[in-house]
Amino acid sequence: MMCILCRIVEGTLPSYKVYEDEHTLAFLDIAPVADGHVLLITKHHQQFVEDLPEEVYKALFESLKRLVKPIQAAFDAPASNISINNGPNAGQIIPHVHIHIIPRPKKAGKNLFSGAARFKPRSKEYFEKIAERIMKEINR
Repeated sequence: MMCILCRIVEGTLPSYKVYEDEHTLAFLDIAPVADGHVLLITKHHQQFVEDLPEEVYKALFESLKRLVKPIQAAFDAPASNISINNGPNAGQIIPHVHIHIIPRPKKAGKNLFSGAARFKPRSKEYFEKIAERIMKEINR
């Protein structure tokens, strides 16, 4: 069975894309812990970040640097949670390198997200609106 993130890269599974380049793809997490929760992935399938080819590794972190400020700006967030679960013992569920970028708006305070947020029903319109908001900031 093909990796779910590889299927998103090849376009056989839908996603709400916010950014794409030669080596990376960023899209909304389908079960976000907060508005604007983005997954940044490599187009190259690899489970562990340390095993990425150097060119892909550099591109991944260049994309991360490029995306953090626009994602934060889209939600009036002075900060964000940025995380990589690198392997099953670290909580990696999908064996494909990916980075979570979660904007932390001022109104959120110091409380981190609640797992309950992942189960909140969201519509196609919700995802389209959030993706549009982020892309607008990226393209400024």
